[in-house]
Amino acid sequence: MPDRGPRSRHRHDETRLTHHYPPRVSEQPERGGAWEFRGRVHPEYTPNRDRNPDPGEVVWVWVPFEEDRLIGKDRPLMVIGRDATDPHVLVGLMLSSKDHDGHSDWCPIGAGPWDREHRPSWVRLDRPLAMYSPAVRREGATVPAQTFHAVVSRAVSRPHSAISATYAPPARRSLLRRIADFFWR
Repeated sequence: MPDRGPRSRHRHDETRLTHHYPPRVSEQPERGGAWEFRGRVHPEYTPNRDRNPDPGEVVWVWVPFEEDRLIGKDRPLMVIGRDATDPHVLVGLMLSSKDHDGHSDWCPIGAGPWDREHRPSWVRLDRPLAMYSPAVRREGATVPAQTFHAVVSRAVSRPHSAISATYAPPARRSLLRRIADFFWR
């Protein structure tokens, strides 16, 4: 075998060695699933129970542990929108039924159909996660619009937030306006 010099062997060794390190914070894990997201998100509330994940829904995705990104578990995520630079990338926030009352990084959302036992849930605001649709293992439930808008408003307005967005929840229509809209469809 011809000697290509120390430089080519060095590159090969670097490639081989870095392949075994855990992925960088913003990289998609090799096994699929979610990865940590940093960037601009386009928040939208467009749930559609069509077996495809949509913003406004709770879905289950494999999420790596923070301590060791090579291992993780399936977790429920509230999908809050799409990456502003790549609309194929969904952005979500992790849910937990563990009590996080009093923690500023968590937002209470109450009980809902996303939890079989209907326990109160909290959304983690300080660790946004990105995923592609095929990484979703199952679709859970739709989050009420008012809850969705409250969570997104808190997530994007946090100081030092990992996500940024220009976001204003939709204005609430008066009862009279809603009745008129109903009859004039």
